[in-house]
Amino acid sequence: MQDGTRIAILAHEKFPGRAKTAVGLLRYSDHDVVAVLDREIAESDPDARVHDYLPDVQDAPILGRAADAPEFDVLVVGIAPIGGGFDESWRGDVETAIESGADVWAGLHYFLAEDERIAGMAEEHGVDVWDVRRPPEDLTVAEGTAGDLDATVVLTVGSDCSTGKMTTTMELYEEARDRGWDAGFVPTGQTGAMIAGEGIVIDRAPADFAAGATEGMVLDAGAENDYVFVEGQGSIVHPAYSAVTCGILHGAMPDAMVLTHEAGREVIHGFESFSLPDPGALVSLYEDLASSVHDASIVGGALNTSALEPANASDAVIEYADAIDAPAADPVRGEVGPLLDAIEEST
Repeated sequence: MQDGTRIAILAHEKFPGRAKTAVGLLRYSDHDVVAVLDREIAESDPDARVHDYLPDVQDAPILGRAADAPEFDVLVVGIAPIGGGFDESWRGDVETAIESGADVWAGLHYFLAEDERIAGMAEEHGVDVWDVRRPPEDLTVAEGTAGDLDATVVLTVGSDCSTGKMTTTMELYEEARDRGWDAGFVPTGQTGAMIAGEGIVIDRAPADFAAGATEGMVLDAGAENDYVFVEGQGSIVHPAYSAVTCGILHGAMPDAMVLTHEAGREVIHGFESFSLPDPGALVSLYEDLASSVHDASIVGGALNTSALEPANASDAVIEYADAIDAPAADPVRGEVGPLLDAIEEST
């Protein structure tokens, strides 16, 4: 798809807080978002718009059904629940999109192209279904070579899932390009892949190949750019998703890391019986884990302060910087310039 593709984003009952893909596309995609589908919001406010909830992204109407949307080229499933399953209540919107001649993009673990009815309808109407999480068939184990690149590799890591790793990576990448740096972006999740139009979603790669898939993308980007910004996933302390975090860390062999965290979060989302370690302890944990393959330091931190009042956000960022003993910023409310300065000084 070319830039300017008209997309409708399905985010039923999750927008904006639990619709990371929808928010990421609204904020960073070059595509033209013509509608966000959230039936709960649309039912309570028929005139609702994205800017009522997120004033700093593309605006679009919030509608209840795909059938109500202006003409679009692609329906994007903009939410991915824990486990990545397909909610049957979405089927009507997906089928309506296909019948209208629109392609479908989905970042689920449930592959829509393997759904007999959806696949049959897609073939009948001549449209494409892109299961973004489907891994390539030619994956291999890592060879341990990313650390030999001349490029500076920067990886975002997190205290937990949904702490802003993709957002931070994109903000660093875009600011680096604005500064004139020769920078590349490596997407490792479904949102990043949809923004870039390519990439490997590492949490779907077989465990033995996660590091190798990451390594291959980093090598490709590093061959063409002086700086490579790699989107991280999960958290090394997450009871379910730590394996993908380690695979990306060891495959990318970063020179620098930026630690993301959400202000006020004390337990792991969805696994509330597990407490989050102090951010300072996470710095040591990530640096020690990285050192087994390639020395890398946490050179800065990105703090998501969206749950705080603006008046309290700056103090929270200062406290976070003290906790990790490195510069910190809120990449949405603030500027990532200090983080780029720290990256430049460290390498």
